[in-house]
Amino acid sequence: MQADAGTTEPRIQVSNLTVAYGDFVIMRDLNFTVKQGDIFIIMGGSGCGKSTLLRVLVGLKEPAQGTVTYRQGSLWDVDDEKRSAILRRTGVLFQSGALFSSMTLAENISLPLQQYTSLPAKDIRELASLKLALVGLSGFEDFYPSEISGGMCKRAGLARAMALDPDILFFDEPSAGLDPVSAHLLDELILELRDSLKATFVVVTHELASIFDIGSNSVYLDVETRTMTASGNPTTLLETTTDPLLRRFLTRGKE
Repeated sequence: MQADAGTTEPRIQVSNLTVAYGDFVIMRDLNFTVKQGDIFIIMGGSGCGKSTLLRVLVGLKEPAQGTVTYRQGSLWDVDDEKRSAILRRTGVLFQSGALFSSMTLAENISLPLQQYTSLPAKDIRELASLKLALVGLSGFEDFYPSEISGGMCKRAGLARAMALDPDILFFDEPSAGLDPVSAHLLDELILELRDSLKATFVVVTHELASIFDIGSNSVYLDVETRTMTASGNPTTLLETTTDPLLRRFLTRGKE
C-alpha cells in the first residue's frame, strides 16, 4: 500500500547541513523539508551517514554547519532547555528497540510519563496499557522483553516512543532483524498510526519493501559524493531518475 503524500506544512526544515566527525565530513550540503503527515525516508547505501543524520535531527549530535528548524524554532541555535522543549514533541525508536530488560513492557513505557508528567501511577499505568494496545500488544503489560519476539519488542519500543503523544516519530532501521512477515506488519502499523494519530514519521531504512510501501517523501544520501543527490516520493524517483547510482539502489541492480 503506497503512503499518501503529506500536506504542505513543514515540520522539519534542513538547510545547508554538514555532518562530520572532526575534520571527516560524512555528508554535506543537505537541504530538505519534512512535511506534516509525511513518512519521510532517509535512504542510501551502508556507510552513507543515515543514522548519523538521524542523530542530528533528534538532538544527539551537533552539525558541523547548517540548521535544523522545527516548527517551534531552530534546534541547534537555542540553549539546552529550549532544545529539550522542542524535542519533547518527538519520539525515537532505535534499532534494538532499546527496552530495559529488567523492566516489564508497561514499566518501560511508563518511564517518559514518570519523567515528564505529574500524573498519578494509576493513570500512567492506564496510558501504558493504551499505548501497548495501539501497537497490538494489549495484555502484554507485565511481560519482560526476553519473553516476547523481536517483532513484538519493536512494537513495544514504538509504544514507548509514543508515550508522550509526539508530533514526530523517528525510526532507525525499524525492520532490522525482523523476518519479512514481521517487517511487513510493522510497515502496516506505521501507516495505520500515521493515519489515525496524524503524526509525522522520519524513517532510516535501506529496505526496498519499506521504502516503497510506506514512503511518501525521501532523501537519498550518496556515499560516493557525500551529499544528497535526490529527494521526493520514492516511487516517483524510480520512475523519473536518470542517476545510475540511485536507480541501482532502488532496483538493487536487477534491471
